[in-house]
Amino acid sequence: MFTSINEFSQEWNQEAASTQRVLDALTDESLGQAVSKDDRTLGKIAWHIVASTPGMLNEFGITIENVGSGETIPTSAKEIADTFRKVSAEVAEQVQKQWTDESLTEVQDVFGRQMPKAVTLSLLIKHIIHHRGQMTVLMRQAGLKVPGVYGPAREEWSQMGMEAPAL
Repeated sequence: MFTSINEFSQEWNQEAASTQRVLDALTDESLGQAVSKDDRTLGKIAWHIVASTPGMLNEFGITIENVGSGETIPTSAKEIADTFRKVSAEVAEQVQKQWTDESLTEVQDVFGRQMPKAVTLSLLIKHIIHHRGQMTVLMRQAGLKVPGVYGPAREEWSQMGMEAPAL
């Protein structure tokens, strides 16, 4: 749980930057990749991250402009990535403007549950991490290069002059 807005901002900026690298690696052709007909496509997951972030913040009581419906998915990977770039910058800005360190302990109703504001910010970050993980699996299936997030991806070991660990 966060104890300061600055602490949240630092973690948000790091996780948003990792998510941005993943979104920037998508191609228009890859957006239709799915595990099955019953699951979200890569494009739908990517757009869900983008469109649900303002929706979650508005639910938490932080006013931020929505970017569109989660149902109308752009067909351009660049549009999805560019929109997240704007949304993620606005998240950091609006949290700093609208909440204080002291307000993080205030309890509020969010999605029918009582929780401190600091917990809601943790949920926001966990949400993008969760869906980013789903995206990386679909990216591999689509034949895309996956950027490293918490360490080098398979393709990045060679750039460091090392061999990727054996499977």
